[in-house]
Amino acid sequence: MHVDRSQETCLFLVILICGTRIIIIMKQREPYDSSSFVIDFETAVMAVFLFDKSKNKSHRRIRMKKKLVSKLALLLGFALVFSACGNKAEDNAAPAEETVETVEEVDDQVAADNVAALIDAIYVQERTDKTDEQCAEAKEAWDALTDAQKELVEGEYADPDYFGRDTGDASKDDPLNQDDIGENEILVVSFGTSFNDSRVADIGGVEKAIAAAYPDWSVRRAFTAQIIINHIQARDNEKIDNVEQALDRAVSNGVKNLVVQPTHLMHGAEYDELTATVEKYADKFDSVKIAEPLLGEVGADASAVNNDKETVAKAITAEAVSETEYDTLEDAEADSTAFVFMGHGTSHTAKVTYSQMQTQMDKLGYKNVFIGTVEGEPEETSAENIIAAVKDAGYKKVVLRPLMVVAGDHANNDMAGDDEDSWKSLFTADGSFESVECQIAGLGEIADVQAIYVAHTSEATGVEPKEVASTDELKDGTYLADFTTDSSMFHVNEALDGKGELTVKNGKMTIHVSLVSKKIVNLYLGTAADAEKDEANWLKPTEDEVTYSDGTKETVYGFDVPVEALGKDFDLAILGEKGTWYDHKVSVSNPEEK
Repeated sequence: MHVDRSQETCLFLVILICGTRIIIIMKQREPYDSSSFVIDFETAVMAVFLFDKSKNKSHRRIRMKKKLVSKLALLLGFALVFSACGNKAEDNAAPAEETVETVEEVDDQVAADNVAALIDAIYVQERTDKTDEQCAEAKEAWDALTDAQKELVEGEYADPDYFGRDTGDASKDDPLNQDDIGENEILVVSFGTSFNDSRVADIGGVEKAIAAAYPDWSVRRAFTAQIIINHIQARDNEKIDNVEQALDRAVSNGVKNLVVQPTHLMHGAEYDELTATVEKYADKFDSVKIAEPLLGEVGADASAVNNDKETVAKAITAEAVSETEYDTLEDAEADSTAFVFMGHGTSHTAKVTYSQMQTQMDKLGYKNVFIGTVEGEPEETSAENIIAAVKDAGYKKVVLRPLMVVAGDHANNDMAGDDEDSWKSLFTADGSFESVECQIAGLGEIADVQAIYVAHTSEATGVEPKEVASTDELKDGTYLADFTTDSSMFHVNEALDGKGELTVKNGKMTIHVSLVSKKIVNLYLGTAADAEKDEANWLKPTEDEVTYSDGTKETVYGFDVPVEALGKDFDLAILGEKGTWYDHKVSVSNPEEK
């Protein structure tokens, strides 16, 4: 029997896998019209193939990509061929325009997926001979995308923020990877951050403080996180040495005496890994010493505290209070406000350090200060437990601030982000608090914290830090100079990088400093006791406009302060809004002609 197949529909299938969507474009042979259709298997595929590849939050928040198995697509294609053949053309007809539109959508996703794959390839902790090339390739591919395509970038680690998020001006950062080191080097080693503003203020702040204290030593930088190094290189074309590169550079430059100063918070896993790496190079130098991390020795148990922990506890608390409406921590407590300092957390035995910091806060009488961690290790520092502790203590307002050297991914996302699992969101969702505010600032920009690193470097070098050479013989003119105080509550506005304008005229010096707000209403050259009896010589404020890195402007108080000598501490009392005078020591140093 003859079978007439003239009315049967024969199809060409193009199977495209796009994210979680299989797109099957079907075209009929002549004389039938073109048609296409899209089969969306998102729900079904997620039920079968969605999986969770968890990652430690110590590196970053990871958005996992939903993947499909190609064999499923192939089987589906064959099934559609057999089911479609024998159907009549009129049953499958669709406008040709839909086919074109579908192809364009596929092209956009393919381009975005290519960039995601390139980003994932450099989101690794090991540097290879191809790393430089891969970083450049990823950036070039990103730049070639349209804005719409950039929004589609989603990989195992990749997302639009990798290249698209504005974290500040990278050109302000000095990678400190120069040669011509000399015989004596201080290598400042940090985990690192891809947030440019924080890298400049926090890591750069510590490096500059050490460099100023040791002008006869060369200060260089290394990061331990290759993932971050690659991110900065790909996005900003700034090359930062990893530890091995920095040590190789020191060897090739003939360094004899090497001091490694970690900016790590504690003797944790990162410190242990750094120590193991440096020990491999021990025979390459005449002497190699590794200085203490910020909080010093760990101690036996939660009750063990030390001077470093006390200094950091006082400094971060004072800094946090100074950025609120309150004059003192006690004022904040009276207004039912608690301060929560969020650290990273660790499964390392050094995790007891966080418990020790809470002990230190308690010993200082800081009833409304709580120590938590992203990782929830130790257990009492988890977000759930900290929220319960703050709530049980009866506080109605919360200020969150990172207990970290830098204000990077954890501060911006895990603490202050909008995702439902950020600390800000968790505190808000609890419903027990009238307000939840975030302060995004690292420890590294605080002068008292920088001084701890300088002291640890001194212990390692065996050399006392030098005071910057002072002189009263400056010629008349204007200079930029460092204005250093003994308190993180009283300092130059962050927009001015710790500097004031020093004017020298007829042998007399005056420095103009812009402060952080209008909360300090008068200054006095002398002690608080003398100030109360000598109102005629109170220094009056000026109104200064400062511009921050994000372009925003603010009007704050500024003061003209007489300076007797450079590089020497002198008394400068401050008067707050509530009418109380406080004693402080300040100094002016490092004048640079404008």
